[in-house]
Amino acid sequence: MKIKKFKASIKVMNSYDYSHFETSLASDKAITIEEINGMRKVSQRLVDEAIRQYKKAKEMANKRSNLQWERAVLQKDIEIIQQKPKSEWSPEEKAKVQLIADKEWASQFDYDYEDDWEDEED
Repeated sequence: MKIKKFKASIKVMNSYDYSHFETSLASDKAITIEEINGMRKVSQRLVDEAIRQYKKAKEMANKRSNLQWERAVLQKDIEIIQQKPKSEWSPEEKAKVQLIADKEWASQFDYDYEDDWEDEED
């Protein structure tokens, strides 16, 4: 029995969270059904990986947003704390003020490759 071979083009598309992830693979030579199925699996794995990366990027964007909000709240708390005499600060208040001071001190060592690169904002 002769094995049938075909020229094939595989397209896989998944929708996730209102975004579309799509791959296309093609063979310029005749291949078997098993090879076509293998291409389909590879294409699906690529789409699955794109969705995994998208989820991770979205998670990181949410964390960045939350951190900005938390820092703003902390900054507001510190403004209120600093209106009181230092002798009246609680241990928690002292820790909050020190946290911001430490972060500001450490930020002088941030290195951004000295270029004009700007991160995209969401």
